[in-house]
Amino acid sequence: MKASQISVIGTIALAMPTVGFAQNGAPVRSAPITDIAYAVRFDRASGESNTLHVDMHFDATVSEPVLLSLPAWTPGAYEISNFARNVLNFQATSGTRNLQWDKIDFDTWRVIPTDAQPVTISFDYRADSLDNAMAWSTSDFVMFNGTNVFLYPEGTDFGFPATVTVTTESDWHVASGFTVTQPGTFAASDYHELVDKPVFIGHMDIDSASVNGKWYRLATYPSGAMTGEGRETLWEQIRDMMPPMAAVFGEVPWETYTTLLIFTEESPGGSALEHSNSHVGIYNPAFIGNPLLASITAHEIFHAWNVKRLRPAEMVPYEYSRPQATPLLWLSEGITDYYADLALVRGNIVPPQVFYQLTAGKIDEVATIAPVALEDASLSTWIDPIDGTRYVYYPKGSLVGLLIDILIRDVSNNRASLDDVLGALYDDTYHSGAGFTTEDFWDQVAAVAGPQALQQFHSRYIDGRDVLPYQRTLALAGLLYAADTAMVPLFGISSSQDSLGMRVIEVTPGSAAEEAGVEEDDYLLRIGGIAIDSPTFVQEFRARFGRAPDGADLELTVRRNGSVFNLPGKLRYGEVVNHRVVEDANASPKATRIREGILSGR
Repeated sequence: MKASQISVIGTIALAMPTVGFAQNGAPVRSAPITDIAYAVRFDRASGESNTLHVDMHFDATVSEPVLLSLPAWTPGAYEISNFARNVLNFQATSGTRNLQWDKIDFDTWRVIPTDAQPVTISFDYRADSLDNAMAWSTSDFVMFNGTNVFLYPEGTDFGFPATVTVTTESDWHVASGFTVTQPGTFAASDYHELVDKPVFIGHMDIDSASVNGKWYRLATYPSGAMTGEGRETLWEQIRDMMPPMAAVFGEVPWETYTTLLIFTEESPGGSALEHSNSHVGIYNPAFIGNPLLASITAHEIFHAWNVKRLRPAEMVPYEYSRPQATPLLWLSEGITDYYADLALVRGNIVPPQVFYQLTAGKIDEVATIAPVALEDASLSTWIDPIDGTRYVYYPKGSLVGLLIDILIRDVSNNRASLDDVLGALYDDTYHSGAGFTTEDFWDQVAAVAGPQALQQFHSRYIDGRDVLPYQRTLALAGLLYAADTAMVPLFGISSSQDSLGMRVIEVTPGSAAEEAGVEEDDYLLRIGGIAIDSPTFVQEFRARFGRAPDGADLELTVRRNGSVFNLPGKLRYGEVVNHRVVEDANASPKATRIREGILSGR
């Protein structure tokens, strides 16, 4: 998963029984069922109520209780969401007869067939959460994940095949990564695949293109939101980013890939969630044509290899009723972020200087967060720690990926790289149906770089909290690192551009903005009399206030509920450290080769 704020299963086939527990602690297991099929209905009427209707059909084989559960989380979104809370109007029937049912825990229903018979489970599902892992709808559109709505028989094998039939308006579309068996009907080989295919239904734009022999689909909502140059730009970026990503693993393990995008002013920034042959992105419309959209898109597509297939052992197979914590999210998420940056530069989507700026930005971000071991942050993300470290494994993991790549290239004289490590790990684990461990990763590093390479790196910088060795390691790749400290005006505002202007989404406690009375959802119009949307705002601000002392008057102008307010504020300074990464014009030939190898993939 990747998020960005403008202020961010072809599955492993190891289906295993998942045993739930009743309230008294005893293990529970559903009676066997066969011929499982699901039906989803979404039309204009259900759009008005922000719900979708779901049916589950199956044959009961005996008269014993059938136990049906909903997942508690969606893989890639490392948090418990308890989707069962959105279920409405649950019913169990056989023909025209109602069947007895109750609940044995908060997400498991117990249905009592009277004999071996066909059974239908019906319910409505509330779709009102604008989140990639959940379900969200408008009057003419719904997005949902399989984990939200597809019940599974508790304690039995996840290997059952199933079909999904979608019923909707005749002039609406359906988009997903599912295999189509006939119009409106889709097939999944097992439950893992079933819940790994998010679905769009409604009035949207869809087109397709062939990229290196594979078909790619782009579905965007609302219709007309992403057309013309913005759409073609994203298509060009997808075409360019695919070859360097596929080269890392030596294959493209899908026949089709679907990019599902929602653009709405309700989103303050942008975020996306990966799946085995698709991903869902939710963005503010300001992302259209913005390089951040290409970056997040590359991140999610790279995830189709790294985490959906090359997966930590703690998450193989997926279990949907409990957290599956792993100390390796720094590798699954952070190194994916590193390769998303590389895909942009290797695909000539951005120049190397942008890659250096992205790297410096991540150093800036990590420097503002309390020191934390990457393994600890990977484990703690499930509980959303309040110290700000929950997502540090993204930027810090990305930086660690770069440093490991440089060190491997240095010790091997640029004959091996992190690409080789990931490719070998993918072949050894995914292709054998297994997950990888920390030891597996470092064994592959030793295989390509020698047993003495990076011996202390894991204990100091991944399991430990030492400051990453930027300066000396980047120098090995012909890069100069510097940190500049300056006193600069700090307003304490996080904002997001939408169609109405620059909306305030957060005000830092104790900041100049809070002191002046700025509130969330205000629209910032002027600072010190200078229009915030002026293309020369920075230059004008420096000219007017560059020599002003701390505490000088600084008026902030906002629009609030349609009215304009001039708020009397004060200029407040704070110390900011800016990190820079630039090419070293005097780098050695070896360091230059390493730098060029990273940038080109050679």
